[in-house]
Amino acid sequence: MKVLTAQQMRDVDRLTTERYGIPGQELMENAGAAVVEFLRDKFTGLTRRKIVVLCGKGNNGGDGLVVARLLKESGCSPEVIAFFQPGAMGGSAGVNLDRWQQESGTLRVVTDASQWGAASAVLDSANIIVDALLGTGLRGPVEGILTDVIESVNAARARNRPTKRVAVVAVDIPSGLASDGQDFTGPAIVADFTVTFTAPKIGQLVSARASNCGELAVRSIGSPPELFESDPQIKIRWLESGEFCGLPLERDPGANKGTYGHALIVAGSLGKSGAALLASRGALRSGAGLVTVATPQTVLPIVAAGMPELMTAPLFDTDSGTASLRNLDYGRFAEVLRGKTVLAIGPGLSTNNETQQFIRTVVGETDLPIILDADGLNAFAGAADKMTERRAALLAITPHPGEMARLAGGTAKDVQVRRLELALGTASRWRAHVILKGFHTILATPTGDAYINTTGNPGMATGGTGDVLTGILAGLTAQFGTEHWAQVLGFGIYLHGLAGDIAALRVGQAPLIASDLIDALPEAYAQLVSEWEHGR
Repeated sequence: MKVLTAQQMRDVDRLTTERYGIPGQELMENAGAAVVEFLRDKFTGLTRRKIVVLCGKGNNGGDGLVVARLLKESGCSPEVIAFFQPGAMGGSAGVNLDRWQQESGTLRVVTDASQWGAASAVLDSANIIVDALLGTGLRGPVEGILTDVIESVNAARARNRPTKRVAVVAVDIPSGLASDGQDFTGPAIVADFTVTFTAPKIGQLVSARASNCGELAVRSIGSPPELFESDPQIKIRWLESGEFCGLPLERDPGANKGTYGHALIVAGSLGKSGAALLASRGALRSGAGLVTVATPQTVLPIVAAGMPELMTAPLFDTDSGTASLRNLDYGRFAEVLRGKTVLAIGPGLSTNNETQQFIRTVVGETDLPIILDADGLNAFAGAADKMTERRAALLAITPHPGEMARLAGGTAKDVQVRRLELALGTASRWRAHVILKGFHTILATPTGDAYINTTGNPGMATGGTGDVLTGILAGLTAQFGTEHWAQVLGFGIYLHGLAGDIAALRVGQAPLIASDLIDALPEAYAQLVSEWEHGR
């Protein structure tokens, strides 16, 4: 699904009316209905809950008034607080204000700090706070009374975090969050859920406060997807399950293990045998027909014993138990590469100087598509442009912010400030698919496309999860090939995060370990297939 700027969203709304005859009033009605449907799905016993709807004077407030009216019609008793004089709301929003008042809906008007001081106590008695204060048209930091309102909502939510008695649901976008990702300095609502319309907005996925959205749900309100999906100028996409419908997860009855490729994982060293095993298990669990792990002889017995389905290839090792340059003599490593579909190299190989030279040589001389991670990336620290001096047409790198800082220069903090810009720039510069890991992992392609992933959780911030991702990417590349490699890599990133979410539900975030992700991969696959079958 494509990701839109505020202007692109306005264009979609306008064209929906001009080309398809769907008026703005109907779009607003559909938006409010989508939020109410979300509330019904998410919260049991909705009619028994205390719901407060906070409305600004623009179209976002109009959406909120539709939400309130539809809730009232369904048996709820929402309280509506308007932060404007009723005469100030016009257009479709004004029509919905009139409808709310005509249907005996009570409206509490708050226009100054003293009035809000008296009204704000209602937040602590609320179970659901619906934020319909400011929408995607925000052009600068929040000012005036809405600053106090947003801070009060965030404080009420924070006070009730231990019991989760209060949930904040943002309509379209959390108020104060910049739709296009600008770093506004004013306050912004911290939501538990955001119901956005038609398509995600850039600021909800890539910005310093993207986490303010909480769980993001995208709902159609009537605008035909072809208005933006077919626009070649929109080059940012959100990774959601529908992005992968073209991948043949259902296997051909006549297939055999050779049908699904042979992944080679070059990984491990003395003290880091687990990295090789985690990457290899990830490759097998993600569907590769065959997986061979090439690892130093010192640790090969440990790796081989860890999973009987793996094949192994011994590497000569250095005195410190790492991969030696001797593996390149007499075509030895070329023989290891023979018959393989994809090469993943890096996890746990170490920063030993000889091993790092071995990595650089292998990356430069192989023809196979390459997944480069961990110590494979360290081999190019301070000399990243040398990654372009390779025979392979396809390279995917998987840096976390620290590794990206070592490759591109600067600090991890610098990387975090300009994640999307940096990922796209380095993908072009290095002719590589750049997977910049972290909160909302970004996949950037050499052709200027970007894919943003929102699966995953903080429990995955533990050793070995990156090794699992490398294995998944290798396994999927072996299975599906490289004709649509960005889609395949995006699927791997999404599946990795989804498995992490499933694992966190099983064991909790703090106890989660990398092996839990691998164990959750079958359920993640099944969940995706189920969603496709139900047309979601």
